[in-house]
Amino acid sequence: MNTAGPADVPARTGLQLTPFRGLRYDPDRVGSLAAVTSPPYDVIVRPDGLIHLESADPHNIVRLILPQAATPSIRNEQAADTLDDWLAEGILTADPEPALYVYEQRDTTGHLQRGVIGALRLSEPSEGVVLPHEDVMPHVVADRAALMRATTANLEPLLLTYRSDDSAAASQHTTSAVVERAAGRPPLLSTTTEDGFGHRLWAVTDPAELAGIQADLTHHQALIADGHHRWATYLRLRAEHPSPSPWDHGLVLLVNTVRYPLRVRAIHRLLHRLPVPEALAALEGLFRVRHLAVPLADALTALAEAATAGNAFLLAGDGAFHLVDRPDEALLARTVPAGRPQAWRTLDATVLHATLLDHVWHIPEDSPAHIAYIHDTAATVEKAEQEGGTAVLMHPVREEVVRDLARQGVTMPRKSTSFGPKPASGLVLRSLAH
Repeated sequence: MNTAGPADVPARTGLQLTPFRGLRYDPDRVGSLAAVTSPPYDVIVRPDGLIHLESADPHNIVRLILPQAATPSIRNEQAADTLDDWLAEGILTADPEPALYVYEQRDTTGHLQRGVIGALRLSEPSEGVVLPHEDVMPHVVADRAALMRATTANLEPLLLTYRSDDSAAASQHTTSAVVERAAGRPPLLSTTTEDGFGHRLWAVTDPAELAGIQADLTHHQALIADGHHRWATYLRLRAEHPSPSPWDHGLVLLVNTVRYPLRVRAIHRLLHRLPVPEALAALEGLFRVRHLAVPLADALTALAEAATAGNAFLLAGDGAFHLVDRPDEALLARTVPAGRPQAWRTLDATVLHATLLDHVWHIPEDSPAHIAYIHDTAATVEKAEQEGGTAVLMHPVREEVVRDLARQGVTMPRKSTSFGPKPASGLVLRSLAH
């Protein structure tokens, strides 16, 4: 997704990916590998999805990434104790030697994604090596940091993308060549999760292949596709530990999107305490509102069509859909911050947060009591109807807009995009203590 090529990033500041001894489930000690995996922590719809995962297997990774207890400190202590118990019991075991891991995902349509999992040297955005594109919520970073401190582990890989046209693909030492060669060997593990995704993992331990990947990646920069809060957490924890230390690196999955383009989807908002009638009443004279008595799929089609002409949102929660578009230009001029690129000022997420949440509805965007961020469209609508709140359904932002803003050093509003497919949690973990 980033257009940086081999000449764009000096070798001394490019991506530095290090092998590590992965922690993996012993398949003989769990019901099935599929039953112990989970989506990333922030994709799980709570509480239903969480309960489902906890009941799938007593050793499901969700007990580490989203422990449940009365207080945050007890939750984190519980996760640390659980991890220690699973290591002592051999539920999780460390691979015998450090490796980089080739990871493959394939969905029911045949869409294929492959990348490399490793421990990446951390860098500040100002270094131009790893580029964020979204803002983060401080309370989420604090929560993730407390969990990582307690467990002394990277429990889930971030999803980062880089771009390489691999004009030298004939070389056996490029990252892509190593990835494709590994995919031709028997995998360490292979499983199919209940969403229909097939997952395979290979360890790369050959010194020549490791050296080839490391030399190749030093010429590239990466974009954070998924995991901004965890990357910010990595940086916070690095600052707490004198260097050199294991905290200088963080667990990531790197995907070359020239070969394996990611899909971009929207992240929707659930406004817990705002009923749909109140939300619509506040929009009178500020936006055009059209009521749609159609199924969800048709309503999303209408949203996509409206989004081609400007800012558009779909509200739901009262048994119908309401297409909101054509914002008042004077309202936007008053509420959207100046001094940013036009591409940023016209983002749906910018208008949602600066205009609708802050000015029209007066909803604090960083308060879990008022707002939730949900990836699944139908689940967002269903929860809004159950609660009597308002679902705000978003249209995905275009990939090139994300890339261009990131290269300018401009971050988008939090939870603006959902890139995927996301790596499953639970296939490989990284301990910072062993």
